[in-house]
Amino acid sequence: MPVVGSRRRLTEAPPSDCGEPVRRFGVLATWSTAMGGVFDTLARFARSEATVTLMGNTGVGKDVLAHALHAESSRADAPLVVFDCGSVAPNLAESELLGHERGSFTGAVSAHAGAFERANGGTLFLDEIGELPLDLQSRLLRALESRRIRRVGGGMDRPIDVRVVVATNRDLRADVAAGRFREDLLFRLAVVVVRVPSLRERLEDLPELVGKLLADLGRPDLRVSEAAFDAMRAHPWPGNVRELKNALMSAVAFVEPGVRALDAYHLRFLWAGDSETAWLDSLPLAGKTLAQLERRAIQETMMYTKGNKVDAAKALGISLSTLYQKLKRHGLWSRSIAGSR
Repeated sequence: MPVVGSRRRLTEAPPSDCGEPVRRFGVLATWSTAMGGVFDTLARFARSEATVTLMGNTGVGKDVLAHALHAESSRADAPLVVFDCGSVAPNLAESELLGHERGSFTGAVSAHAGAFERANGGTLFLDEIGELPLDLQSRLLRALESRRIRRVGGGMDRPIDVRVVVATNRDLRADVAAGRFREDLLFRLAVVVVRVPSLRERLEDLPELVGKLLADLGRPDLRVSEAAFDAMRAHPWPGNVRELKNALMSAVAFVEPGVRALDAYHLRFLWAGDSETAWLDSLPLAGKTLAQLERRAIQETMMYTKGNKVDAAKALGISLSTLYQKLKRHGLWSRSIAGSR
């Protein structure tokens, strides 16, 4: 199916058609060996009561894995309560986590069950645990070890039955050394530690992720060109899956009315640097042959200039005739935007 106003070839299969995945975990699937290892570990401990700590950069999908872990656990029919340690005001964190009694402080007009109580019988997901105030970390440790909590202003301990999953994008060992995180709490949380790979490490999953995200954005009908996937594979994705979602959201907005396919020129990336060609520094170069590097440089430059060969030749520092020769040599001629010079 051709793109209106373009001669670029599109994938005929939907984005999620990648063959049989390497691993599945609940509703999640992966074609990546790196993420497959994560799935294997989570599957092994899903039905246990072990505390699981998910470590990884911002935007890799730690929250998605936490929800999947709960769904595959023996507590799946009970609540999953998410407590974002980084989004709660420090003066309210204790009350939100442990609850409070009526009149315990100004504004406490009624009793309030905290996250631990709301998660009773189920799973408590402590997101960005490294942001938890230091003075509250001791109370969290006490709750985890005694399996009892006491509300702010309360006079009795309440038993709790929760499975705890935590996530962080911080180096907690460095935080311990800097005095920002309790070492005893770190040891208590480090029962099962799972490192979640970045998107750059699991590019095999791009078709599935793109297909799912486009559906979430209300455009499951959009097909994706090979050139668009090439552009996405070349991007370093410092913001991981979250950045991918934002890039697709922007691309969907740029798709012309009536066009049913997403192409490379619809994509807008946040390239590093200030110069016109600084974005070339983000290309993955290790382990590539010179021919592969040349092809990638030309391909990315053509996408950056939206198919304008004059601008691309200038950016690459070669003549227009040389660019024509190289486009043909590398099989990129058919992927240049029709009508551009």
